[in-house]
Amino acid sequence: MDVLGISLSQTAFAGIGALMILVLIGFSGFFSSSEIAMFSLPAHRLDAMIEKGQRGAQTVKALKEDPHRLLVTILVGNNLVNITMSSISTTIVGFYFDAGTAVLVSSFGITSLVLLFGESAPKSYAVENTESWARRVAPPLRVVEKVLWPLITLFYYLTQMVNRITGGRSSIETSYVTREEIEDMIETGEREGVIEADEREMLQRIFRFNNTIAKEVMTPRLDVTAIDAESTVEQAIETCVQSGHARIPVYEGSLDNVIGIVNIRDLVRDLNYGESADLELDDLIQPTLHVPESKNVDDLLREMRADRLRIAIVIDEFGTTEGIVSVEDMIEEIVGEILEGGENEPIEIVDDDTLVAQGEVNIHAVNEALDIDLPEGEEFETIAGFIFNRAGRLVEAGESLTYDGVEITVESVEDTRITAARVHRLPETETNAEATAETDGGPDETD
Repeated sequence: MDVLGISLSQTAFAGIGALMILVLIGFSGFFSSSEIAMFSLPAHRLDAMIEKGQRGAQTVKALKEDPHRLLVTILVGNNLVNITMSSISTTIVGFYFDAGTAVLVSSFGITSLVLLFGESAPKSYAVENTESWARRVAPPLRVVEKVLWPLITLFYYLTQMVNRITGGRSSIETSYVTREEIEDMIETGEREGVIEADEREMLQRIFRFNNTIAKEVMTPRLDVTAIDAESTVEQAIETCVQSGHARIPVYEGSLDNVIGIVNIRDLVRDLNYGESADLELDDLIQPTLHVPESKNVDDLLREMRADRLRIAIVIDEFGTTEGIVSVEDMIEEIVGEILEGGENEPIEIVDDDTLVAQGEVNIHAVNEALDIDLPEGEEFETIAGFIFNRAGRLVEAGESLTYDGVEITVESVEDTRITAARVHRLPETETNAEATAETDGGPDETD
């Protein structure tokens, strides 16, 4: 019996086909949500799930150990489902329309259904329930991997061959979170109020720490308090007290020949309670470490902790003492300046566009505080070094120079050292006028 040219067998097939399409849409949603859940689950959360003994966590870990194969498994399953849906739909619609119309109607209809119920809704659910859904889909994915093993293995090696030919590499095999992305997340966290400004600064300092060298954190030679090895124990104690330092270097002849460190605690203890009546300074000198100025502070801190040292001597390529670096200097690179007694803040914020910085302040800190871009070169790391480099001579208090929309004024000078400088970010109108003047052959940068 035919109804409108359609046989009962065709009607039955259409009904069965529609039911199959509904089932396949469910499978499409399963594969789509699996991809989001499995690849959005960070490694640290997976480790936590395993430690808690949550069901399915070990299966998730086993699948993620070969992320490329996992991705191929999901894509093969999803594409098989979607292509099968499209074929069934085209056949059913072909009972009622001509071939061209059937293809159009089927493509539009299946695409709409897949987008709504096979992609959008399942992926949204997976994003909201990443951990629980990853544990639920992992066992079925393992079954799919075994059932479709020949097809998955074929495409697994085919994609690897294509990657080798094109010189590319599957991004799925690389780290999902790079260093730059973590730094961006930290800044976003501050903007969203998830972390505080001081927390953000500390986290950023941690990332900069392993790129910092000893020269950038050391106390320069001119600021180093040391004592001659020929001095008495009493003189060493007096030097420590007057300088406010618990440990000071000991040298023979000059500061370029540092032979060790003395600790005021040892000096006082052995002087007052020691058994020897003729105590000499040499008896209390502790060995220290001499490191090049280019030494990475991350490695240096590790060495100093292993040797239980608190101070290291920084030397240049000629063996000349450049300064000293302490454990506290390196810790300050992470937690910020640790002030003692009457010490002033290294950077004093005057307003949104102005600050006063001590001469030894690192240029990076000034750039970060004012959101400017003063250059950091190999010849200098500090704001005082930048001023000397731009001026090309000794400068006096009150002198100013401008660079890339920033005006820097020398606040104070001791002997030949710049001890403080005022840094002011110029308004855009002044910056534009300055650029125009330079283009027209205007005045030199140094006033």
